[in-house]
Amino acid sequence: QVQLAESGGGLVQPGGSLTLSCAASGISIRLYAMGWFRQAPGKQRVQVAMHYSSGVLKYADSVKGRFTVSRDNARNTIYLQMKNLQPEDTAVYYCTLIRYPDDSWGQGTQVTVSS
Repeated sequence: QVQLAESGGGLVQPGGSLTLSCAASGISIRLYAMGWFRQAPGKQRVQVAMHYSSGVLKYADSVKGRFTVSRDNARNTIYLQMKNLQPEDTAVYYCTLIRYPDDSWGQGTQVTVSS
């Protein structure tokens, strides 16, 4: 059974930084696309960043230049480095592993940006 466990969320001031981690178990992530989504209160879950197994990276326009997605296949972990965080980045952040027929999701980690 595939399990994804996010960590690294918390409270940070505007302009601050956080790095999220997502550790996978029950599967080797090497061959799969993985990424990060976020869901703000009262809003739909939206894609933030994707890291494809080919090495291709994709970012939402709202985080380009501030967020960096990376992966360590040996550690079966992906990361989301977030810089210059703003209040609009406040959300629950979820990692996902894309696999047919069912994607896998973590339980989410809260990121709150507030002074």
